[in-house]
Amino acid sequence: MSLGALALAALLFVLVPLAASRGPLSLCVSEPATFPQDGIAGWEDDQLENAAIIIRTASAQGFTRGGQILGVMAAMGESSLRNIDYGDWETSGIVNPDGTRTSSIGLFQQQEWWGSAETRMDPAGAATLFYNRLARLPNWQSMTPTHAIHRVQINTDSEHYAKFEQDATEIVDALSGPCSA
Repeated sequence: MSLGALALAALLFVLVPLAASRGPLSLCVSEPATFPQDGIAGWEDDQLENAAIIIRTASAQGFTRGGQILGVMAAMGESSLRNIDYGDWETSGIVNPDGTRTSSIGLFQQQEWWGSAETRMDPAGAATLFYNRLARLPNWQSMTPTHAIHRVQINTDSEHYAKFEQDATEIVDALSGPCSA
């Protein structure tokens, strides 16, 4: 055995057990400092902070993992988890069915009939509006996630949110670790 191969074997003998002894990444939904610098499933920084707000809001309203995933999926599909002060009219010229300009803003791209601009631009307030409507949707738990969100958000494409389910699940699961007391 060459000296290089021997050194590599010795290094692996030390590093592999060391790496295996580390526990899983401990993330806490209420502690953004624990969120990984390189993100989760391609989502990072303020996107993860907004997802955490959605998860905490859902939990406070009694929604478990399934409902939390729906909220994160909805905000991914509506705003890429960014709290933006513009919407479909400004980006795509989309109008309401009656021909009026849309007034969508915030994480969930909620129009003015959802609530005040201040509430829609507050991530917890916007999540509360979303979850209040979801709670009134009969049997939402038995629906396909994208269809339940579609019924709440009234998006033109009922399949729009499906592509976000895996990422939303990863984020909810990652941020649902134990928090220090």
